[in-house]
Amino acid sequence: MKIHEYQAKELFRAAGLSVPSGRVCETPEEAAAAYDELGSAVAVVKAQIHAGGRGKGGGVKLVRSRDEAREAADAILGMMLKTPQTSAEGQLVRKVWIEEGSDIAKEYYVGIVLDREKSLPVVMASSEGGMDIEEVAASTPEKILKAAYDPAVGLSEDQAAELSRGMGIPEDLVPQSVEFLLGLAKLYTEYDCSLAEINPLVTTNDGIVRALDAKINFDPNAMFRHDAIVALRDFHEEDSKEIEASKYDLSYIALDGNIGCMVNGAGLAMATMDVIKLYGGEPANFLDVGGGATTENVTAAFRILLGDENVKGVLINIFGGIMKCDVIAEGVIAAVKQIELNVPLVVRLEGTNVEKGREMLAGSGLPIIPATDLDDAAQKICEAVAASA
Repeated sequence: MKIHEYQAKELFRAAGLSVPSGRVCETPEEAAAAYDELGSAVAVVKAQIHAGGRGKGGGVKLVRSRDEAREAADAILGMMLKTPQTSAEGQLVRKVWIEEGSDIAKEYYVGIVLDREKSLPVVMASSEGGMDIEEVAASTPEKILKAAYDPAVGLSEDQAAELSRGMGIPEDLVPQSVEFLLGLAKLYTEYDCSLAEINPLVTTNDGIVRALDAKINFDPNAMFRHDAIVALRDFHEEDSKEIEASKYDLSYIALDGNIGCMVNGAGLAMATMDVIKLYGGEPANFLDVGGGATTENVTAAFRILLGDENVKGVLINIFGGIMKCDVIAEGVIAAVKQIELNVPLVVRLEGTNVEKGREMLAGSGLPIIPATDLDDAAQKICEAVAASA
C-alpha cells in the first residue's frame, strides 16, 4: 500500500523528523493562499501521485510569488503526469503539495527496505542524494552504505553514526542525523513499512537535517493493525481492477500484454506467464485466486479479467490441491454465462476432482478450449489470440 508525499511527511512530523512546512491544495487559488500562509520567499509546488521522477515530467516547480504559485498549480493540476514509474498514459494529478523553500547545503539519500536474503530491514545511505539511486547503485555502488538491523532491537546509535559519517554529514550535524535515522528506523518498524525513502535528505545552511521528500510503502498484510494508515489510501491512484480484486482476496497485478491469466498459487502464476511468453504471447496480468477460493471468488476473478479491454484471450491454469477443480469449473461456467465471452478461453485443470471438473466444462456447452498440460494450454491460447487478431 502506498501513500502520498504529503501524507508521509505528516507521519514524519509526528515521529519528530524534520520536514518543511507545507499545505495540500486542490485548486490554483488554494495554492496561492498557501504561498501567503507559508511566508517563504521561495516555495515548491509538487504534484501528488504515487510515483517517483515527478520533476522530470514537469510535476515539480519552484515559485517565488503568489501569482507563480497559482500558475504552477494551474499547470500541474489536471495534467496526466508521465514519469518512469507511471504507465505510458501517465497519472492524473488531483492534488499538489506546496511547501516552504529550504536553504540547501548538501543533498543525500536515505532509504530503508527489507533485505530478503537476511530477512532483516536494511538502511541504505548515500552522499549522492537527488539522483536516481538505481543509477548510483549501478555505476558507483561503493557510494551506497548499508546497515541491517534486528527490528526487535532497532537500529543502533553506532550504526546510525557510522552511516551519517560515511555519507558525509558534517561532524557538527552527526548527532542530529543519528536521531533522524533512529527515528526513521523506528517508524519503519512501527508502521510495518516495506519502504521508507527520502531522496533527498538535506542539510541546510542554518544547520538542520531535513527530509525534502518522503516516500512510504506499507506491507498490505499488516494493515489490519493500522486503521489510521488504511484511511490514507487513495483509490484514485490504484488500478480499478486491483481494487476490485482486493474485495475478493484475489492477488491481481495488471501488466501490459493481451492474455489474461487466472492461476492458483504465485509460483504457478509465474510459471504460466513464462510459458506464455515462451510461445510468443504477452500476459495481461498476474491473477492468483489462492488455495481456498469459492465459486464467487472465481466468478469475480473472471469478470475482472474480461473487464480489461486489452485482454484478447484468457488462460485458466489450476492445479487442484486445497482448491478443487470442480469448484473452479463451477465458477468458470457461472462467469461465462453471466458475461458475454467474446475472446478465446483455454482451461487446463489438474489435481483434486479433475475428472469431475473436466466433465462439467465439457458438458456446459460453452466455447471452452480444453488443455492437457501447461505447454498445451499456453500454445493453444497464443495460437487462438493470434488467429483472432
